[in-house]
Amino acid sequence: MKTLQRHKHSFINAVAAGTFMLAGITSFAQNKNKQSDAELIRPYHISVSQEAVTDLRNRINATRWPDQETVKDQSQGVKLNQIQSLVKYWGTDYDWYKAEDKLNALPQFVTNIDGLDIQFVHVKSKHKNALPLIITHGWPGSVFELLKVVGPLTDPTAYGGKAEDAFDLVIPSMPGYGFSEKPKGTGWGPEKIGNAWDVLMKRLGYKHYVSQGGDWGSVIADAMGRQAPEGLLGIHVNMPATVPADVAKALKDGDPAPAGLSVKEKAAFNSLNKLYTKGGGYAGMMVTRPQTLGYGLTDSPVGLASFFLDKFNEWTYSGGNAEKSLTKDEMLDDISLYWLTNTANSSAQLYWENNNNNFNAVEQRTAEIKVPVAVTVFPGEIYQAPKSWAEKAYKNLSYYNEVSKGGHFASWEEPQIFTVELRSAFKALRGKN
Repeated sequence: MKTLQRHKHSFINAVAAGTFMLAGITSFAQNKNKQSDAELIRPYHISVSQEAVTDLRNRINATRWPDQETVKDQSQGVKLNQIQSLVKYWGTDYDWYKAEDKLNALPQFVTNIDGLDIQFVHVKSKHKNALPLIITHGWPGSVFELLKVVGPLTDPTAYGGKAEDAFDLVIPSMPGYGFSEKPKGTGWGPEKIGNAWDVLMKRLGYKHYVSQGGDWGSVIADAMGRQAPEGLLGIHVNMPATVPADVAKALKDGDPAPAGLSVKEKAAFNSLNKLYTKGGGYAGMMVTRPQTLGYGLTDSPVGLASFFLDKFNEWTYSGGNAEKSLTKDEMLDDISLYWLTNTANSSAQLYWENNNNNFNAVEQRTAEIKVPVAVTVFPGEIYQAPKSWAEKAYKNLSYYNEVSKGGHFASWEEPQIFTVELRSAFKALRGKN
């Protein structure tokens, strides 16, 4: 009865296990023009069926566990006791519908771009002259990693900021991620996504805007910077592509660090070398065999959770224990989203599409960026990009700052610091919109 009451006012009927649908596929009144159906912006409502949630719990409770690791550290991967603790909570006390309510509390929409339905959050500030901002999430993240900054960015006066700090915020789910449609063929790499984001911002009526991203979001922001569509004022990234060619070659060939590196450059080299030699297996699988990997991650919720928890542990500013940076609920909101939308496989396809090392500052990726670039370096990032490398990589570097806390999931871990950084990074571009 509780479930029936919950969905009483939903726009859609309960759907089969593991699936989801849009609700209220109707256009806005302001769209009473000659737009084609594909260009309409339609309201979006999430309603995952109880059957899907029950199926998830049943699968969790039927898990066949491997033997315990044979080492005392995490050199073999996620430790058995940690994943069992997380999964026990997932199968008993975790409530997906609280996560669903967080998303449904925000204005959500869907629009078709280049034949693909793109779902996005769009929050307009109450303040005049707010700067339009599109933020792109990464993997294994989602829109959930950005929810903590929605309020501070759009309503700064309620969070210690000034009215002139306000942003209009657009947060899309990348194709094949979350509730955006899955590509049915190849071609949806960073360049195409960047083009799609420009279409989206212009379709929303914005003549000028800025773009931000970490992880894949930084790759897409860089792509947009190269494309420099009319109206894009600048970009901000918190996982910059700054690795010089000689350093990249040494890492690829397994050679020692090039001579003459500064202390910070040597530290960056060591962090990247660790990723190359011990931490890059996940990407190697997705770059070369996303389909093969997808069978296991799609069929086993614990397989999916452990694959993600490995990265949460390693990439948060937590000393290897993600729960010092993120709560169980926060991690499970994200993992459950991937499971309930069946996007473990489709999200991995992006690695196959790009097939690049996203840290390397190769000429065609950074030197061609035409708009101002802002960079924030978080201490728990996969590597801390030195300013010297950032200045060489981004010829139009307009802002660079190193902060004291936070990791790869910057907005999720340290929303206040992240917010202040975006206010500062884009301050000089205000008034041009």
